Amino acid sequence: MKGLLKKYKAVRILLWIIAVIAALVIFAFIFMRAFPAFGGRPSKADRADYAKRADGYFDGEHFIYPAKWELAGVSSDNRVSQKGTVPTDELPIETPDFTKIQSSLPGDTAVTWLGHSSLLIQMNGKNILIDPVFSERSSPVQWAGPQRFTQPSVTADDFPPIDAVLITHDHYDHLDMQTIKQLEGKTAHYIVPLGVEKHIKRWIDDDSKVTELAWWENFELDGLKINCTPANHRTGRALDNQQTTLFCSWLLDDGQHKIYESGDTGYGAHFEEIHKRYGDVDLFLPDCGQYNINWHYWHMFPEESAMAAQTLGAKLVMPIHWGAFVLSDHGWDDSVERSAAACKQRNIQTATPKLCETMLLSEAENYQVRWWEEYE
Repeated sequence: MKGLLKKYKAVRILLWIIAVIAALVIFAFIFMRAFPAFGGRPSKADRADYAKRADGYFDGEHFIYPAKWELAGVSSDNRVSQKGTVPTDELPIETPDFTKIQSSLPGDTAVTWLGHSSLLIQMNGKNILIDPVFSERSSPVQWAGPQRFTQPSVTADDFPPIDAVLITHDHYDHLDMQTIKQLEGKTAHYIVPLGVEKHIKRWIDDDSKVTELAWWENFELDGLKINCTPANHRTGRALDNQQTTLFCSWLLDDGQHKIYESGDTGYGAHFEEIHKRYGDVDLFLPDCGQYNINWHYWHMFPEESAMAAQTLGAKLVMPIHWGAFVLSDHGWDDSVERSAAACKQRNIQTATPKLCETMLLSEAENYQVRWWEEYE
């Protein structure tokens, strides 16, 4: 009898554990669909459209990087920085005057790095904002998740009218719901890779502002061509929607300058294909930071970004994806130190403006100070 009672109690405990786990799974399933920050989800009709437009890199459910473009790249992560993941010193942060910049730009191009991968590019009379994230944390909630160690000196209210917001993919350090909502009143267009439109449309009121693109498609903006180009990365804002939206890079061409922003990407032959189609680029903004050997396939080491720059025929490299969030375990300045060294070895010019400092493309030689060396 005692044996039966023990078995009965064990079964009850097991059933209770199973019930709790099932309840948690159901709660998580509902929460990931109900909470707005997780975004939207492509419908069956959306996926049918993606399959037509993304031939060769969409299997009907998930986006993939074509196997034909896979390259070995660099096999080891040779870190050089002895500093911590977060600086102990307060880093210098400039305060840009966007109105002044815009009025002094006939024929020139300006780039303002806002930390991590957030950029304002002013070219051909247009204001283009890429991957804007101004929230305190890279997370669906603001009480948990990776926290900024630098704050941009500007808010959404400080920007001039934005002609287009471009998004490379839907990870939280590149696509932030609060920032998108804050910018809605001054943004004319949101241009995003396939699937990401579902997130934006859930957050803003005017769906007509949103355009989704497949690789090699483009958006014309009064003489500025915005080309959606390949990358090698992962996507997803919840546990159950991984790879259901597209990852991309962006190539901007106004007939005078070509600016290429790699998005988060691993090294691959897509750089060669981009160069074949568009030719040499004037400025290359590579994913350069938050790398780790464990996810090397989806994030380049700094030496690989220099290899990509050479393939692209880049005249100038400005490393981004650093200076704001800790998403890996390397020193906070390891990426820029290694990127600058690798580009120098290949005789490629590097620009390293401070956070929120605006660089005029015609004066790139004035933005090569190794300012990070003065800070711990």
